[in-house]
Amino acid sequence: MTHTAVKIVIITEKVIVNGVIEVIEAAGATGYTMVNAAGKGSRGVRTQSRAQVVDALRNVKIEVICSSREQAETIAENVSARYFKNYSGITYLEEVEILRPGKFSRDES
Repeated sequence: MTHTAVKIVIITEKVIVNGVIEVIEAAGATGYTMVNAAGKGSRGVRTQSRAQVVDALRNVKIEVICSSREQAETIAENVSARYFKNYSGITYLEEVEILRPGKFSRDES
């Protein structure tokens, strides 16, 4: 049986990853997945090949399954307020269906 949860996706610059992870963990999330990202946005094109010269210039995509919409919105608002005036980034939320909901909440086992 599946359960509804909210996934927040954060795409931003690798140089701020440690701070973004601090925000995620402070909100009580139990984990995240991070992968390298490339693409085009309002600040131009970010390619994997260009960023290989300087690893800190890479973009990353971080996904977090949250136990509630409130938790996902808290993460999104805090990351945006703390970083997106000075660094490129975008966040979005998606409703997802998950198995084993206890994996995404500190209250459950």
